[in-house]
Amino acid sequence: MPSDSSNPLQRLSELGQSVWIDFLSRESNRKGHLQKLIDEDSVVGATSNPSIFQKAMAGGDAYDEQLGELAKEGLSTEESFWALAEQDIREACDLFAPSFEGSAHRDGYVSIEVDPRLAYDTLTTFREAMRLHEAIDKPNLMVKIPATKPGLGAIEDAIAKGRSINITLIFSLERYAEVAESYVRGLERLIAEGGDPTKVASVASFFVSRIDTEADRRLEEAGAKELQGKLAIANAKLAYEHYKQVFSGERWEYLLSKGATAQRVLWASTSTKNPDYSDVLYVEELLGPDTVNTMPEETINDYQDHGKPEARLERDIEGARRVLKEIDEVGVSYKDVTDTLEREGVEKFSAAFAELTAALGEKRDSLVAA
Repeated sequence: MPSDSSNPLQRLSELGQSVWIDFLSRESNRKGHLQKLIDEDSVVGATSNPSIFQKAMAGGDAYDEQLGELAKEGLSTEESFWALAEQDIREACDLFAPSFEGSAHRDGYVSIEVDPRLAYDTLTTFREAMRLHEAIDKPNLMVKIPATKPGLGAIEDAIAKGRSINITLIFSLERYAEVAESYVRGLERLIAEGGDPTKVASVASFFVSRIDTEADRRLEEAGAKELQGKLAIANAKLAYEHYKQVFSGERWEYLLSKGATAQRVLWASTSTKNPDYSDVLYVEELLGPDTVNTMPEETINDYQDHGKPEARLERDIEGARRVLKEIDEVGVSYKDVTDTLEREGVEKFSAAFAELTAALGEKRDSLVAA
């Protein structure tokens, strides 16, 4: 596509940030909608989660034919879900294959999440990540593993086996540092065992808007409304600063010399939840080189309409540090905010998974009865 400076998302891409879409559905894959986003909106990857599959599979009849066949084969509702989801991911991986090859494997990835109910079980999470990679069998697949404490071991082990991983549900700087370390250690083990790091990619997915939603509520209670709407962006800026430190220096240079690629920071949950804030706040403020922003389609449309691409991510780092300090001083615990969000994130995805399988079970029963 020729360069078009009037296209905000293309300009954003030229400034070094990759646009991924935080949505996936069979209808979008098969009816040309996803291809249109690739062609017109610079979309070069996709992310999914249990909530997204819940929305995609609950409505319409796009999944009925395959679901009916799976029921005849005697598959359980859960087994049927994974068969449906894996098929969607495979098809999306094929649509993004040109982005994958054209970017020298930097972009073009599609992510699927392990069962969120396994978030506190290291070994089962690792096995499930390996199973999904084998079942879907696409070079541009990323399996999502939640960044819980038990998840860290599964992340390192999967990387050490040469698998591409999207680490999801990151909220705190401390946990992000552990995630980046798990990736580097996984690569070191892979290389030590004679594996090929050139086939491994990873992103560290920071959830952005949820941080402000949680912190703003507490700041209001603390009578510190002047600090509302600041923590999520400050947090992201400091995470990016840490990213630059980890992926430079002697230890990283050695891995780089073996063909390893840096684990990029990905901004997730970037739709604005508070109507008082700009609807493109978490795109505008977090634009920086070698990052990814996975956006719901509504945010993509809003940004194409009135986005003003400028690399703002590395501005005023001292100001970001000050925000964290001031929030602490008014009695709002950063650690409690981020711990709460991690726990609730796992709970929300687990609940969405349960709702999804229940709805699929009902649909499956009605198809069998018919």
